[in-house]
Amino acid sequence: MDRLTATRVFVTVVEQGSLTRAADALDMSTAMVSRYLAALESWLNARLLHRTTRRISLTDAGESALASCRQLLEAAEDVQGVAGAAGREPKGRLRVAASPSFAQAQLSAALVEFQQQHPQVGISLMIAERAVDLAAERIDLAVRITNTLEPTLISRRLASCRSVVCAAPAYLKAHGTPRRAIDLHKHRCLGHAEVSAAQLRAGAEEFSSNDTGVLHSAVLAGAGIAILPTYLVGPDLRSGRLKQVLPGMDLDLMGVHAIYLSRQHQPLALRLLIDSLAQRFGGRVAPWDR
Repeated sequence: MDRLTATRVFVTVVEQGSLTRAADALDMSTAMVSRYLAALESWLNARLLHRTTRRISLTDAGESALASCRQLLEAAEDVQGVAGAAGREPKGRLRVAASPSFAQAQLSAALVEFQQQHPQVGISLMIAERAVDLAAERIDLAVRITNTLEPTLISRRLASCRSVVCAAPAYLKAHGTPRRAIDLHKHRCLGHAEVSAAQLRAGAEEFSSNDTGVLHSAVLAGAGIAILPTYLVGPDLRSGRLKQVLPGMDLDLMGVHAIYLSRQHQPLALRLLIDSLAQRFGGRVAPWDR
């Protein structure tokens, strides 16, 4: 038995939460994963996992063995890194998830630039306004804008996401410019179904959507006033297509995070992509706000 592979199988099963997902992550059959687990348990003379048709859980012996197994894999990766770092080239396919508006406004260009630097890396970009399940949907990296992160996920903050209250000049010319938050009672307010609606509660919502890009288009068309992120509307504010109103209004500052399942056993391509995004979007001020 290849004990190092068996150790990797055990750790991956624990991290993925099932033999099937671990098999997918390791590019093995489920039967092979099961055989490696059985061989490792035989070698350690201990049962490591409670297995049922619906879930798995660690035994006391498995809980004790898990930390040591992770240390063993980290040591093996360190040896491999020292021996082969000079000639390694990132390769493989990465599955990335992000919201439609951030993907279109900022992330797509960043991914194209990364691929130009690393042509052997393929990228599949999944677009969704919802928070994706990384393990179930086999996502390597999610870029998520939020202030509430699940404690089970590993994250790296990439940037801060500021928002502004804005409207098209034509709308303001026709309906006037609000000077105080209470003035929003007299205006058409557009709200994100899950984010910004509560912050414009002073106004009657005339239009809402769960897609930030749709709200952006509606505001440009003169439908009303909305809270929109500066990563999306920065060019519109600079060109005059949109005008900021109520600049003193207290709006939530959100974090832009890279989300992934584990720091261990990361493909080189994934580590480099996370570093690339942190370098591109990081700094005291996000690039779209400079």
